Amino acid sequence: VQLQASGGGLVQAGYSLRLSCAASEGTFGARAVGWFRQAPGQEREFVSHINWGGTTNYADSVKGRFTISRDNAKNTVYLQMNSLKPEDTAVYYCAVSKMAYVFGPRAVDYDYWGQGTQVTVSS
Repeated sequence: VQLQASGGGLVQAGYSLRLSCAASEGTFGARAVGWFRQAPGQEREFVSHINWGGTTNYADSVKGRFTISRDNAKNTVYLQMNSLKPEDTAVYYCAVSKMAYVFGPRAVDYDYWGQGTQVTVSS
């Protein structure tokens, strides 16, 4: 599965962005899809995931501000990011698991990764 993440950019705090993760080769199929992010000098961290059945999970730091969704017909997963904060600045990666359901924020549960898209939030 080849993944293409897009939608990043430079915005002011309080504004919104919507990230997209499209499968350019292969399909998401009955698989869980997640978003992770990595800020400079920091470890990659979990942001959100959506399972095949539509159940979702969010990091506490983004809960209530970010919404993950999927359009299986378009082979695309979205991450709507509202009320952005400077601490949301990072490279955002989407990832696909071979499993239909994941239950935790572990990067090891994912088998295919996109190239990342930069999100920069200015104060």
